[in-house]
Amino acid sequence: MIGTSVSRYHQNFLQVIQSYYQLTKPRIIPLLLITTAGSMWIAAKGQVNPLLLLATLAGGTFAAGAAQTLNCIYDRDIDYAMERTRHRPLPSGRVQPRDALIFAIALACISFSLLAVFANLLSALLAMSGIVFYMGVYTHLLKRHTTQNIVIGGAAGAIPALVGWAAVTGSLSWAAWAIFAIVFLWTPPHFWALALMIRDDYAKVGVPMLPVVAGNVATARQIWLYTLILIPTTFLLTYPLHVAGVVYSSVAFVLGSIFIRKAWALRLNPDNKHLARSLFLYSILYMMLLCAGMVFDSLPITHQLTSALAANLDPLIRDISSIQGLGAS
Repeated sequence: MIGTSVSRYHQNFLQVIQSYYQLTKPRIIPLLLITTAGSMWIAAKGQVNPLLLLATLAGGTFAAGAAQTLNCIYDRDIDYAMERTRHRPLPSGRVQPRDALIFAIALACISFSLLAVFANLLSALLAMSGIVFYMGVYTHLLKRHTTQNIVIGGAAGAIPALVGWAAVTGSLSWAAWAIFAIVFLWTPPHFWALALMIRDDYAKVGVPMLPVVAGNVATARQIWLYTLILIPTTFLLTYPLHVAGVVYSSVAFVLGSIFIRKAWALRLNPDNKHLARSLFLYSILYMMLLCAGMVFDSLPITHQLTSALAANLDPLIRDISSIQGLGAS
């Protein structure tokens, strides 16, 4: 049994809490929550019920924590083999698999209850489907067997966007699926950039990440291609769906331009770990700011300001057009 060869830690209560907290991989969760929040704000047209927001984000946190804990249980052999992850709670023996499983089930139950009671059944079922997909499809079927593990498995990370939309509206529209597609297409460049940085770790434990199997050149090419597909997809919210406006479009354009530039730099220098790290860190910032753009664009005050600006600019544009017409005649 993994962990039996490692001396157990004698912990006080706070250390026990910390160990279980680490099982949830808390650094990953905020990125999932911001996609949930962005989706909720667009769905609610900038007027989200505070209680619903709190309950949905809490439910999403517990669902993500359950999924990550289950992942830690399943991958504890890999974690034990890699120096980078050997000191996690399960491979180090600080938490036993049975206790971690009980913890994960409890988190999932709390998540379902919160979402079903304070939001609706659809959002609760979507959160549970995210856990099932992440464990059953990504972790079990894909991660150790195909280089496309991140591509298909990215659907699990995109489900929180659907949860947020469903929590507000009780249904799923094309706009919800567009946000899902944005997160889905963002995942390969984000994760493959990380995989380029820690390629040797994956090779050591036999996980067929794309850089391990196909090499850095092919991986950088795939990152470039997915980036080229991702950036136009972000504008679907503006046209033809018309659920976002000029503020979001401006943010998406600026952020997307930087993303393309960084992906191209890595495409030209696929062995440069500094460039891979730069793209990985930027991809996190990109998603956070893009979702912040969704939130800000959806606010009523933003609509008022942009409408007022458009109203003031319209006469100016007509005057300029008139002057040009006179000049041409």
